Amino acid sequence: MARINFYEYIVFILFSLLILHTFSIIAHSKKLDEKQPCKRFVLYYHDILFNGSNAANATSATVANHTKLGNFNHGMLVVFDDPITKDNHLLSPPVARAQGFYFYDMKTAYNAWFSYTLIFNSTEHKGTINIMGADMMGEETRDLSVVGGTGDFFMTRGIATFRTDIAQDDYYFRLEMDIKLYECY
Repeated sequence: MARINFYEYIVFILFSLLILHTFSIIAHSKKLDEKQPCKRFVLYYHDILFNGSNAANATSATVANHTKLGNFNHGMLVVFDDPITKDNHLLSPPVARAQGFYFYDMKTAYNAWFSYTLIFNSTEHKGTINIMGADMMGEETRDLSVVGGTGDFFMTRGIATFRTDIAQDDYYFRLEMDIKLYECY
């Protein structure tokens, strides 16, 4: 019976570790951004802020006024119940409602923090999607986290990419929401 000397044993162990490490790299080499979403759809969020004279169409209202810190509405809190449509037309039939709040949280630039629920109740979808995160309004696109859901979206996770589609004066804005869900049950 042949005996393996100490150096051959070390070379064998190192070679084995090198092979295992190579297989590990190959197995985990797929980039995260290459992962395809299990569901993806584009929706439009319409917000009409109450300005004192538009109570009939307003879908949101300021419940705490901004502070005197900076010129970017710092501290202003808005609660909303906004229609969500498949296209960018405000008068299209809503496919969901967005209910929640946002507040301006930066003194030096416009930035809002959102927390809301998309509530679906149609023949296409039933259930909710919960979205939250910072809306860095100076950026062309902003990613907010999809942190859960119910019904057709039970325990879902993903990203909602915002793009400002239009902003009119201080009372109406429309966001395009590109929603990519990566965990679907």
